[in-house]
Amino acid sequence: MVVGFNHNFRYKGEVYHVQTEDSGLKNPHIITLLYKDGTILASKKTSYQDIIKVDNLEQVVEELMKEQHKEMLRRLKEGEFDERLGLSEKAPAAAAAAPAPTPPEAKPQAAAPAAAPPKAATAPPQTSSSPAPAAKAPPGGVSLDDIILSYMVGEDPPNT
Repeated sequence: MVVGFNHNFRYKGEVYHVQTEDSGLKNPHIITLLYKDGTILASKKTSYQDIIKVDNLEQVVEELMKEQHKEMLRRLKEGEFDERLGLSEKAPAAAAAAPAPTPPEAKPQAAAPAAAPPKAATAPPQTSSSPAPAAKAPPGGVSLDDIILSYMVGEDPPNT
């Protein structure tokens, strides 16, 4: 069975959760959700019914999941959801997109059978009650968190 992906990311001082799951052969589609404080901000659902008979289906589905997961991270980083979130263009550079710690229970795991969607009031699991502090960029430079996020979404690292 293909694994699911869960990551928490800090963007403009807030923590967002991205989750990607495979619904399995009986319902062949991949779902990626972007959460903030337990509320779904965006979703993407992709069917793979048309390729269900390929020999290496598990590997193909895993690659599709990785790409869809990274695409949602890119969309967040590029500011696609800023207006919906009420974020201004004048946000401080120190609060730019940065990975937040991934709790052990949120690391890649075997995808569970399709279940009821999460409750809107339920926040993603956190290891502490307060979010991780924002990484500060060195004067005139780029933070390590910005470099790591660029690497994860497949972009060239920002100039340092």
